[in-house]
Amino acid sequence: MTFLDRAEIAEECGVFGLYGNPEAARIAFFGIFSLQHRGQESAGIAASDGTKIRMHRDMGLVTQVFQEERLAELRGHIAIGHTRYSTTGSSVLRNVQPLLCECDLGPVALAHNGDLINAAELREEMLERGVEFETTNDSEVIIKLIATSGACSIEDAVVETMKKIRGAYAVVILTCDKLIGIRDPFGIRPLCIGRLNGTEYVLASETCALNTIGAQFVREVEPGEMIVIDEHGMREVQAIPREGSALCVFEYVYFARPDSQMYGRTMHDVRRRMGHELAKEHPAPGAHIVFPIPDTGTPHAIGFAEASRIPYAEGVIKNRYIHRTFIQPDQRMRELGVRMKLTPLKESLAGRKVVMVEDSIVRGTTIGPTIKMIREAGAVEVHVRIASPPYKHPCFYGIDTANQNELIAAKLSVEEIRQYIGADSLGYLSLPGLIRAIGVRRDKLCCACLDGKYPVEVPRSAKLSKFVFEEPAGVK
Repeated sequence: MTFLDRAEIAEECGVFGLYGNPEAARIAFFGIFSLQHRGQESAGIAASDGTKIRMHRDMGLVTQVFQEERLAELRGHIAIGHTRYSTTGSSVLRNVQPLLCECDLGPVALAHNGDLINAAELREEMLERGVEFETTNDSEVIIKLIATSGACSIEDAVVETMKKIRGAYAVVILTCDKLIGIRDPFGIRPLCIGRLNGTEYVLASETCALNTIGAQFVREVEPGEMIVIDEHGMREVQAIPREGSALCVFEYVYFARPDSQMYGRTMHDVRRRMGHELAKEHPAPGAHIVFPIPDTGTPHAIGFAEASRIPYAEGVIKNRYIHRTFIQPDQRMRELGVRMKLTPLKESLAGRKVVMVEDSIVRGTTIGPTIKMIREAGAVEVHVRIASPPYKHPCFYGIDTANQNELIAAKLSVEEIRQYIGADSLGYLSLPGLIRAIGVRRDKLCCACLDGKYPVEVPRSAKLSKFVFEEPAGVK
């Protein structure tokens, strides 16, 4: 067993696509670099010059995978890119995206954010038909469904595939002459459209990627919609019926970059308002300072300080050169992992009653050692405030929390969690407070991890383990 340095909620993936620029791969590099926060395990880019698709992908951060000579090899005016955190399939090279497949329709490359809940069933059906698989991720199910559809066009093949897959997906697809984007019928995973230089089109998981390359935001891809971009421009097709609106609420709490916007709301502003609501619901009278666990807790803490009129300060400094460390999960090693990532500022903490603001507690493995470290730095009281409700239910839509036994709030009450982590007080933002802060109707969000109400029904028989396809018999 391994321990993730960020052992709480795991990131999703980031996807990016561009049509119409002769330096498409280079721009895609900047696009997925902007989405690096969504996954730090691997990265890849595929590009087409109209006749051939070239691709490079590898393990590591975007800047580790791509150097100038690699980007120069990816010639073409169309490109897609991916940065990955694994939610189905191990973090190994064969699972790195984009995936590339040759079929009767020509070469097709694909990059996917999300998780399918019926991937195992679909894969078993294709294996029985003699379809071979090279990876252990569910994204290959999508590309193999497209490749084996027998449809006369790539658009028809994609529509047929969308009718079969269930779950969460935001996908960009590359052919020799087209860029296609699709989104699941509930819109659980984000995907937006941008325009660059007036004539070039962009697809991206978040608007921050548009900002980086100087593109203008056009709109979000609608649930169940297919966007087709080629030499004739952009076409919008409602490929399958829209079943609702259920954007993942944790995009607002944690996932999306603070400068991104969704449903017309900037994440930083929403998170400040979460801090405001949190201060109203769980004040901390007598506290001397408010500080965040950086970086994701920062806007929440700013909002809490504003509403409570308790001074905002830096209580800990984050080592920004640490991404993910894999260490043994005994308590001593866990504490060392925390200290590698965070350093307390004794001048801010010594002799003070402090409010520590964090975005969430999921597994609860790192916050206890953090509180202990803050006390050792001289804090006399540590009051913890969490800018989201208790995370009680597993996610099956692309977040690595599919095992409910690992979720601390599913097993312990708030008071029991407070005792377990060693805080003087503990307060969670309520679900109504969270919805008020976001400013979006509850029926337009997926809050399944908080309230157990899943927009896409998850069959009890579904095989949903992260490593469901790892068995040797499942890979030909």
